[in-house]
Amino acid sequence: QVQLVESGGGLVQAGGSLRLSCAASGRTASRYAMGMGWFRQAPGKEREFVAAISASGGNTYHVDSVKGRFTISRDNAKNTVYLQMNKLKPEDTAVYYCAARDRPLDLSTVRAHWDYWGQGTQVTVSS
Repeated sequence: QVQLVESGGGLVQAGGSLRLSCAASGRTASRYAMGMGWFRQAPGKEREFVAAISASGGNTYHVDSVKGRFTISRDNAKNTVYLQMNKLKPEDTAVYYCAARDRPLDLSTVRAHWDYWGQGTQVTVSS
């Protein structure tokens, strides 16, 4: 099993920045062969894909609504993936979830393709 723990959420004004972190543990050898991603879920809405990164960190993909504002990255030595969020908007308000999957290269946007999930961290952007 893989455990994922998110941190870094909070309340920020529109235009501000936050950096989310996701620490992975468990099943040590496979952590370096896992794709990682971030999803978010706003109240009353479905959980949606935000960004993903390949196991090596060489490939990333961001949903159009966050391109140019959010950046996903990872530090495999620290078993941690990050989501740097700049120029935040009120519509970015959601619970942000870290996810992992046993596919090192595929950057799937489909929720059902992801194998492991964190408990989520709340991000609230005030106008």
